[in-house]
Amino acid sequence: MMLLIKGGTAVDPEGKYRGEVDILISDGRIEDIAPAGKIPEPEGGDVLSGAGKLVFPGLVDIHVHLREPGYEWKETILTGCKSAVMGGYTAICSMPNTDPVNDNESVTRYILERASSVGLCRVLPIGAVTVGLKGEELAPLSELRKAGCVAFSDDGEPVWSSAMMRRALEWCSMEGAVICCHEEDKLLTRGGSMNESPLSIKMGLKGMPSVAEDVMVARDIELARYLKGKIHICHVSTARSVELIRRAKNDGIAVTCEVTPHHIFLDERRVCGYDTNAKMSPPLRTQEDLNAIVEGLKDGTIDAIASDHAPHEADSKLLEFSSASFGIIGLQTNLALGLRLVERGIITMERLAFLLSLGGASALGIEGGKLERGERADITLIDPDLEWSFDDTENLSKSSNSPFIGETFKGAAADVISGGRVVMKGRKFTEEIFSEKEDCL
Repeated sequence: MMLLIKGGTAVDPEGKYRGEVDILISDGRIEDIAPAGKIPEPEGGDVLSGAGKLVFPGLVDIHVHLREPGYEWKETILTGCKSAVMGGYTAICSMPNTDPVNDNESVTRYILERASSVGLCRVLPIGAVTVGLKGEELAPLSELRKAGCVAFSDDGEPVWSSAMMRRALEWCSMEGAVICCHEEDKLLTRGGSMNESPLSIKMGLKGMPSVAEDVMVARDIELARYLKGKIHICHVSTARSVELIRRAKNDGIAVTCEVTPHHIFLDERRVCGYDTNAKMSPPLRTQEDLNAIVEGLKDGTIDAIASDHAPHEADSKLLEFSSASFGIIGLQTNLALGLRLVERGIITMERLAFLLSLGGASALGIEGGKLERGERADITLIDPDLEWSFDDTENLSKSSNSPFIGETFKGAAADVISGGRVVMKGRKFTEEIFSEKEDCL
């Protein structure tokens, strides 16, 4: 089946295409890109209007917690994929802290088969670095890689032992894979629930010091330097971490990193009032840290914006702040928050396209993020003027733990093409594979 995207303003992170374009898709691949009006409508094919829309490569989120298997009351692969597509994503990387942990081939295959059955977007599993995320025994990385894991991480936990991290880096270098590092010295953060600062003292909450992140970032950078391995730093939140990564890149070390929108737009003051929807790990930091992250976005130090989508049921958030679960959802708000960066003149639209697609894909070495002939036809058409509110009627996740619930946004994904298939058109899904009842079985 052929599909022609007719018109639409190309936003190419590589800068090859600009202005109004037509894009011809055939057999799941981009067959041609040309100035608007230059490609004839295909006989027997479909035409999708791009008028008034921005044409991005399909968005790629390299840090998502889908919770299935094991925590289906929080999220499922179906509801997570629905949230992702509504947010403009055509590929998401699922973290391994499920139950059972994705530390063996059978769990990886289960995730891939469920995602294929849902058929909305690609789900690319990230396997565990250590068995059970316990940091004691290296997971079967070769087995996981062959089964379909695109990277490895103990996210939610650091790889505690430097010796274990060295072994993992050596093994991943042989496999051509990346380790995604959750950087936290938990001996420094144990019992903490917000950023350590005068505000945490005032609020009577045990703090999580920024140095707990910084020391682990520094360790893993030095291991990568010594072993000539490749690491990816997850959810960077401190000014010092940004500077360490900047210096490492200048030294030629193979390090990439991501930030989340909440660490760009919210600081620790959002915790005032003990709002548990502002509790996440790493915690919201200071305005100084936010400023450093913005500079990192502007100068290229930061490679990707990822959601760290972490759904939790209401009961786990309706607790005292110190007892509530860490994490928030973000798949449906990432794009709109990114567009705010463009609106405020902080980054260009092309830079945003890179941060939301090619940057993350390149960091993990996965296909995606390109508007180019021969590339996989993953494309997101964005209505930059659409105003909408993120409320219970718009939220497609099973959970609603977000500090952005109730906010009004400008700009949203209008149409999403995944592998050449239109999976969302006019913000409506074109197929429904499972009912909610079936999905919970």
